[in-house]
Amino acid sequence: MKGGKVPDEIIPGRNDMTKTYDLTKGKPSRLILSFFFPMLLTNMFQQVYSIADTAIVGKGLGDNALAAVGNISSLTFLIIGFSMGLGNGFNVLTAQSFGAGDYKKLRRYLGSSIRLCIIIAALLTTLSVVFLKDVLVLLQTDETIMADSLSYGLVIFAGLSTAMLYNMCSGVLRALGDSKTPLLAIIISTIVNILLDCCFIFLFRTGVWGAAAATVMSQLLSSAVCMYKLRKIDFIRLSRSDFAFDLKLDMSLLKNGIPMALMNSITAIGCMTVQYFVNGLGVAYTSAYSACSRFINMFIQPSCTAGYTMSAFASQNYGAKKYSRIRDGMGVCIAIASVSYFILGSVMVFAPDLLGNILLDGEEPIRIASQYFRICGAALFAVDFLFVFRSCVQGLGRPLIPMLSGIMEMVMRVGVIVLFIGGAGFAATAFAEIAAWVGALAMNVSAYFYITRKKLAIERRTSHDTARKHHAKPVTEAG
Repeated sequence: MKGGKVPDEIIPGRNDMTKTYDLTKGKPSRLILSFFFPMLLTNMFQQVYSIADTAIVGKGLGDNALAAVGNISSLTFLIIGFSMGLGNGFNVLTAQSFGAGDYKKLRRYLGSSIRLCIIIAALLTTLSVVFLKDVLVLLQTDETIMADSLSYGLVIFAGLSTAMLYNMCSGVLRALGDSKTPLLAIIISTIVNILLDCCFIFLFRTGVWGAAAATVMSQLLSSAVCMYKLRKIDFIRLSRSDFAFDLKLDMSLLKNGIPMALMNSITAIGCMTVQYFVNGLGVAYTSAYSACSRFINMFIQPSCTAGYTMSAFASQNYGAKKYSRIRDGMGVCIAIASVSYFILGSVMVFAPDLLGNILLDGEEPIRIASQYFRICGAALFAVDFLFVFRSCVQGLGRPLIPMLSGIMEMVMRVGVIVLFIGGAGFAATAFAEIAAWVGALAMNVSAYFYITRKKLAIERRTSHDTARKHHAKPVTEAG
């Protein structure tokens, strides 16, 4: 095996830039790990520049500026999460077409996805910019951070199309088995983002909107890298006919994309509700919650990446009708999630003050954050496993179950925070997270076993019938 690549999993192109990977052939563990590690580095680099962005804002502009940026995070998740879910849903069909070897349908899916994403990006950008202040008021945003929250949010949402463009391009590449190009794109954009952050905040003294501008500009650069790779892949070069309106095709994409988009948005609504109650406790709690959210997002990345890997692996093998390989892949991804929990969950439980000191200055916010880290760290396995099972169910073409699990997350998160914040205080936010993770996990685990049991039974019957025909003796006429 040269260079760690599996020759029979490569679809030849004109050069190395045109290679994609077929996840339906070869040893599942080897394929998954070779796909996983570049994507893990990609996601970690994204979190690094998110953490760096937060640290630069916190250290350069103070805890109030950090609170303003954190205050926008749940709203950002609502809008950008919706677009990400939509793109991920579209790309499941792309991956299934790739696994089935139907490149004509693949191109039609891509053309229609691009057309739909342009329309949705314009709509989401308009709504988020127009109603931003109204939503911030509903979230009980403190007057001391309102101006910074507005300036940061307006820049982020005005540049929403750049985030959608990157998510779509990188998602298509992952669907085709390429996790290395998104890594290259993120490495470049992370470096640029940190440099621009420092320039805008420390040199030009722009305030928080400069950090937002740096994020938008770096996303545009990462999109350009992914688009360059896509243009080099011969079998997905699109023609004008691939963009033609096709109601049946559009409905097929929306049927798969909208439930996944709603899942993210419903989850975000639950997070916004938590943000509402946290803001009511004071700016110190808002700052602490912002720091906690940043670290939680970073520490779940290995399992989140395992989930993305499982989605691509399951989608391609589902399209190829190789259901037993999906079960084998699940075992590998659950092992990855388990290792992640033992390492990173331990850091949260045993070194919470260290984590708090990285992003926060005040003694009170650090104390508040430490409590949150200890509680959530002990139960981090629930969200780690959730990412893997939910992504697999999505890859199996069952987007409704993840959407319903998103509703379960919201109900559990909101229910716990409403019932217990009065008595438990800020600790209720941690218990709300755990309850949401456990409820959603239970739904997706049940769905995974139900779907795969049926598909494996079909695969066994088909294999048995084929073997019986193969070994049957030929019938000849008597002379």
